[in-house]
Amino acid sequence: MTPVSLILRGDVAGLGKRGDVVEVTAGYARNFLVPRGLAMKATPGAQAQAEAMRRARGIKDAKDRESAEEIAKVLVSKVISISAKAGSGGKLFGSVNAHEIADAIQSQANVELDRRSVHIAEHIKTSGTHSVQIRLHGDVEFPLTIQVN
Repeated sequence: MTPVSLILRGDVAGLGKRGDVVEVTAGYARNFLVPRGLAMKATPGAQAQAEAMRRARGIKDAKDRESAEEIAKVLVSKVISISAKAGSGGKLFGSVNAHEIADAIQSQANVELDRRSVHIAEHIKTSGTHSVQIRLHGDVEFPLTIQVN
């Protein structure tokens, strides 16, 4: 089997990002990547187009990182309060999830986050102060303090 050089037109998990030149088997290219519009044949003209895709991706990535750092500066100093029903001893009826944390950040800090950027190590099942990780970008991750009362 001879490998085929392709330029990715979109991000493909486990293979590469948009604009990358990859070598794959002919069957994978013919049966999966090309019919779905995920890749195109790597011709000299397409190489220049791929370079433009990579430059655009780099610029977009830099802008995304910059905006993520701005959000991190705002949130890292804040303590987000979440009210939940608790029984004796501070044990909650249920738990606080990422969706509730994202909603609380929206209402208290006026910053809209996707719930998938909130990473909780363990379920929050007690009242008190807890720390969760917020991952806004591949290079921007910070702890956020949550006060559950």
